[in-house]
Amino acid sequence: MTRLKDKIAVITGASSGIGRGIAEAFAREGADVVVNYLKSKDSAESLVEEIKQSGRRAIAVQADMANEDDIDRLIEKTIEEFGRIDIWVNNAGADILTGTGAAAEIHEKLEHLIEVDLRGTINACWSITQTMQEQGYGVIVNMGWDLATHGFEGTNPQIFAATKAGVLGFTRSFAKSVGPEIRVNLVSPGWISTAFAEDHMDAEYRQARISEIPLARFGRPEDVAAAVVFLASDDSSYLTGEAIKINGGLV
Repeated sequence: MTRLKDKIAVITGASSGIGRGIAEAFAREGADVVVNYLKSKDSAESLVEEIKQSGRRAIAVQADMANEDDIDRLIEKTIEEFGRIDIWVNNAGADILTGTGAAAEIHEKLEHLIEVDLRGTINACWSITQTMQEQGYGVIVNMGWDLATHGFEGTNPQIFAATKAGVLGFTRSFAKSVGPEIRVNLVSPGWISTAFAEDHMDAEYRQARISEIPLARFGRPEDVAAAVVFLASDDSSYLTGEAIKINGGLV
């Protein structure tokens, strides 16, 4: 039995990493998927083809989640193609750890995180509200960080924690504002084997982090995806304003 049968889902930042894992899981669970991307067009289109081959519908839509007009265009394109939006996953996040993002000055990194992770999440939630309320139904899942409320040393963790703590606070307040038609929850991943962990993390540092995790491994994108599927499905029909840590028991 597929838990998301014939649902229409938008996943932001879905061309790689955790977002790609969520999109793949949604398709397996019977959803039709809108793959949002910022720059990775080829990766997004390859995911769309993969989903189509599994028997589900999918489209790729470029949109910058830091831009309100782009968010509105993503919503309009989805409704034009599928007629409605049942599930919205705010997965897109600013990359401050690799490429040009890693080389940026700390205040630039902070502004980028605020624009994409915090303001982008808030604006997407506000923008999709009218559509979901008119439908009388909708589910939103936001992306947090497990250490946002516990802390982790370092300048990058400081600004990342501050941003994601803001997403957590917004999620809980927003859930109280838009129920009962719309359910809003959050997942808080810990150390996950994404491109940064695989390609840019020092082996000794990685092993030190693993030693702190009771389940003795980094998580996988599919671990996060499984929790998002649960929150998007009727299995969690009495949950809203909640945050689920996906971190192997770290905190």
